[in-house]
Amino acid sequence: MENLNELVVVLYFVVLSLLAVFGAHRYFMIYLYYKNKKAAPKPERLFVELPRVTIQLPMYNEMYVAERLIDAVVKMDYPRELLEFQVLDDSTDETVAIASRRVEFYKKQGVDISYLHRRNRKGFKAGALEEGMKVAKGEFIAVFDADFVPHKHFLQNTIHYFTAANVAMVQMRWSHLNRNFSLITNLQSIFLDGHFVIEHTARNRSGRFFNFNGTAGIWRKAAIIDGGGWQHDTLTEDLDLSYRTQMRGWQFIYLPEHSVPAELPVDIVAFKAQQHRWAKGSIQTAKKLLPSIFRARLPWRVKAEAFFHLAANFAYLLMVPLSVSILPVVLMRRDMDWGQMFIYDVPLFLMATASVTAFYIVSQKELYSNWTATFKYLPLLMGLGIGLSVNNSFAVVEALMNKESEFVRTPKFGIEKKNDSWTTKKYRGNKNLMITILELVLGLYFTFAVVTCISEGIWLTLPFLMMFQYGYLYISFLSLSTIFKHKVLVKKASISIAG
Repeated sequence: MENLNELVVVLYFVVLSLLAVFGAHRYFMIYLYYKNKKAAPKPERLFVELPRVTIQLPMYNEMYVAERLIDAVVKMDYPRELLEFQVLDDSTDETVAIASRRVEFYKKQGVDISYLHRRNRKGFKAGALEEGMKVAKGEFIAVFDADFVPHKHFLQNTIHYFTAANVAMVQMRWSHLNRNFSLITNLQSIFLDGHFVIEHTARNRSGRFFNFNGTAGIWRKAAIIDGGGWQHDTLTEDLDLSYRTQMRGWQFIYLPEHSVPAELPVDIVAFKAQQHRWAKGSIQTAKKLLPSIFRARLPWRVKAEAFFHLAANFAYLLMVPLSVSILPVVLMRRDMDWGQMFIYDVPLFLMATASVTAFYIVSQKELYSNWTATFKYLPLLMGLGIGLSVNNSFAVVEALMNKESEFVRTPKFGIEKKNDSWTTKKYRGNKNLMITILELVLGLYFTFAVVTCISEGIWLTLPFLMMFQYGYLYISFLSLSTIFKHKVLVKKASISIAG
């Protein structure tokens, strides 16, 4: 029994130490961001004669937002004769009629726009982009997902960077159409801002690799081809192509000063499915490319950052054993001197968790004048990150075990204003009841842990336990309520049809 106790304590500290390493990397990202913040890229010159551009709009069952996107892109401030639009639609529902009708409307006005509909989803989004590129007329290709609403100056703000012959891709920051719709959209926006403000800027301006985000960016077609083209053996075809292209010596440009607004998922089940796809895809890409990256003649700093970038979701997998081991470790060490805990436990916990706080506060400070309002969301944000650990751990394990899965699209509802409604609309997130049950079990486990520590008078660890308790209970209750709403709506719809 004593050996088992020692093993649990060792496991706890090993996992906590590894999480502290990932936490230290966040601090390093903040350092790189401030060090290189002012090194903003500038075009070498301006094009005397603008090049032809193809704008690709990949879609799959986007009936609520397809028209909004098409209307936005045809307003681009760019010579009409140099623009081509491709609606790459794999839809199987009303989107087909909506999108094709809108394409015909603009065709009659002389717009060079085509509607390409595939009978199968081979390769999913990567397959659609690949098929579109075969017939694309443009030397450059911009991509926008259906939930984005690009402003008319997008091309004028990006195209001139390609006057440098080695530039492959220019990416803009994502902003948020429905940031204030609900608590969950507010938290998502903070999550994404950290990535787009700190990580992307730090990596790009310090000479490390960063990635195209699948949308709100523009590519040189020749670079896509040279990088190996769109491949669909991972769920993050954008991340995969980005690394392959940069390994070929191409340069990427990031423009955080410019943004393209997009709709955040309002359905927690859809949000979790999106996170699952991103987490699984990044690990698939890590397995596929890290060996080549480590063998390549690249600076050590590029290789190290590639590892932290592509392997970041392993932190979620570490969170689960840490969660399970906290209570037994606390009880086994209840008589330990508080001074020892401050020496061993607290520094590691702060490195693993406080770095999250610093990371997101900096991103909000850089973007918003009322950034101090973020403070009230920080405990909730950390709880949500903890709550996602089960969902994203499954994604990591699936990637490690080479389990294949389809590209699960994130439902979009055309939600922009706070009083917009989505619950009666057609699309639903891809729910996983088993994951939700495990989240609930962990939430109840930490409720027991909180009660136990109160009864035992173990006060120092209580805030950490309550954060875990909140995270798992919040995401499980929100998921269960959404699943219940879905079932009620489906039942009402079937009664209505039968009547």
